[in-house]
Amino acid sequence: MIDTTTPIIDQFGRTHNYLRISLTDKCNLRCNYCMPHEDMQFMPNAWLMSAQEIQTIAGIFVEMGVQKIRLTGGEPLVRKDVGEIISSLGKLPVSLTLTTNAVLVDKYLQTMKEAGVRSLNISLDTLQEERFQTITKRDHFKKTLDNIQLLLAEGFSVKLNMVVMRDLNVEEVNDFVELTRDQPNLHVRFIEFMPFNGNQWDFSRMVSYQTLLDTIGEQYTFEALTGEANDTARCFRIAGGAGTFGIISTITNHFCAGCNRIRLTADGKLKNCLFDTGEVDLLEALRQGKDIRPLILGHFQAKHFAHGGHSDFADKGAKAEYETNRSMIAIGG
Repeated sequence: MIDTTTPIIDQFGRTHNYLRISLTDKCNLRCNYCMPHEDMQFMPNAWLMSAQEIQTIAGIFVEMGVQKIRLTGGEPLVRKDVGEIISSLGKLPVSLTLTTNAVLVDKYLQTMKEAGVRSLNISLDTLQEERFQTITKRDHFKKTLDNIQLLLAEGFSVKLNMVVMRDLNVEEVNDFVELTRDQPNLHVRFIEFMPFNGNQWDFSRMVSYQTLLDTIGEQYTFEALTGEANDTARCFRIAGGAGTFGIISTITNHFCAGCNRIRLTADGKLKNCLFDTGEVDLLEALRQGKDIRPLILGHFQAKHFAHGGHSDFADKGAKAEYETNRSMIAIGG
């Protein structure tokens, strides 16, 4: 019999206690690095985990040592029963949080507070209204900024996630850094552009960790902050700053040695790495009444050390190799 308290440990001794659950592959924005086509074909509802199935699977992961759950999408808040899901997961003994584009945050603010959500990651790639509409193909700029201010006013910790691209928004990096000067609950995270199916990734478009530091250093004096073993971002604070900024350097300076993340797609597939094309169907097994714990443990025993076992991003065939994966919106941010 499987011990229900068996922790999820891979062959490299990494304990996985952070579960990211995608609720949907739908979104109310159309950012092309995440959703490659305007006419995307989304999963039928019958393929998706129900609210009860999410609760059941999450409960099993908690029994196996998961201490933190993040809800992602797509955009998690477009799912009609998201309030029910947030409330039910809020009863588990975990730290619960979300990644969202903030457009619908005001609608679910009270639900999140009652469920114990205290921090959110907000995807925002520009502070310019016209550019926002170009990137997202939607006119939600003011609503997004208003909801970010609402979260800060309500005492939430807010991380702004900016995917930096050389031909799109790199000149705004220091504008984002400046936001951290007077806001103790605001934390900016710059993300190196990563390759997924159909997102037009090219190594030359990616802005590296070192380039970002050099760019910020041209305008600011900053200090490095001590992080935790499982941190994805290397974090800093400008002189006199109240908030922080960090860089998620998946491409040029990876953090795989401390990986503790588990990914569950909206259709119930388990991924042991963002870039691994191998998946295990937990939802089908659950619907057949099977114990999913052996599937979870076996999948993580097969986990590669870095990047799903793929080649270096700078290699000649890297683009084609990484595009065999799902699109970002179908994995979960």
